[in-house]
Amino acid sequence: MSARHHPSQTTASRLDKDKGTDYNTTLFRRLTWEGTVPLEIRVDPKELPANSDRGLECYYVQAPRVSYLPLIVPEIRRFLMDVVFDEVAAKGLNHEEWWFESEEGTLLKWHWPIGLIYDNHTISASIRSQPIPSTSMATPMRLILHLAAPPNDKLFFSSTVDACKQAFMNQLKEADFIRWGNTRRMTALRKADQDGLWEGIKEHSFDDFWRVAAKLTPTAGAPARSNSPPPTNSSLSRPMVTDTANPPDRDGAYSMRNVPVRIYLPDGPVLQELAPPLLEDGTPLTLSHFFATHIPLLFPAKPPPPPPSRLNPNPQAPLVPEIAYALIQGVVAPPDAELAWLGACLAGADGWLNICVGAKKTVIV
Repeated sequence: MSARHHPSQTTASRLDKDKGTDYNTTLFRRLTWEGTVPLEIRVDPKELPANSDRGLECYYVQAPRVSYLPLIVPEIRRFLMDVVFDEVAAKGLNHEEWWFESEEGTLLKWHWPIGLIYDNHTISASIRSQPIPSTSMATPMRLILHLAAPPNDKLFFSSTVDACKQAFMNQLKEADFIRWGNTRRMTALRKADQDGLWEGIKEHSFDDFWRVAAKLTPTAGAPARSNSPPPTNSSLSRPMVTDTANPPDRDGAYSMRNVPVRIYLPDGPVLQELAPPLLEDGTPLTLSHFFATHIPLLFPAKPPPPPPSRLNPNPQAPLVPEIAYALIQGVVAPPDAELAWLGACLAGADGWLNICVGAKKTVIV
């Protein structure tokens, strides 16, 4: 088992000095960054070179959620060349032609973060067969590694690291435009800083990455109005902010035009809708409101309570059955979580808040 999980040695205080990033924001960003998923990678037995050791062709890795498949290929290749492949027979292999599919035969996208691939697959698999497993029972996602003939017409992107880097940078620019209506923050970066973002991903260095990314990503300050719904006890709810006298931060999450967000339906399309951080009345946009607007069949809006009466002076709104749930960075998100806060704290390294939607089933504890 290989573990690509290298916590940074420096403290979060350095980030707190950049753009006034508060402790809670840094904490959730670090938790997101240090998240990993288990992968079981097996070479397609029909493609093993001659004289390979067929008893060791399976490789396990604890891969960073924020990383990408092309970035874990070199360590997989080292293992296979050292332990599995016959040295002579493997000389003709070109690792730039390697590609992955799931055990069920789904082609895996090179330009998706590994954590997104894992969450999307977990939800799809649970709908096809088993109930939703609890987060404490994470099981490896089984990947099939093919050594030649990549279906480039379906992959859309080359499997090289350079192509993945280009796709990553394009995602950053698109997210920057959706947030602010322009890409000035991204284009203002020096080339060394832009390359540093990718190097931070490659080396899995939280501090190196966020030293530059803090110039692009909004801070998670409080909204301009103080009448926002109180946070719940959920770990994904925005922490309480007591200082409401200061004016809103123009670089803050609640000052953005829109939150860069994508919704991934199981075995279905990817939805991308505009998500302003605040509603017209100035209250923060929550997950429940966002979903009820765009996918109401899965997340029906909660009806208002009936008018009070003598027998029932404090009526409660009728219960709405919970049909689906939202998974963000491997965690089930509460309906009252604010999109602006989620986008500032739990977005991927490419700037996008990726939400995987699953259907409610019995949970295995």
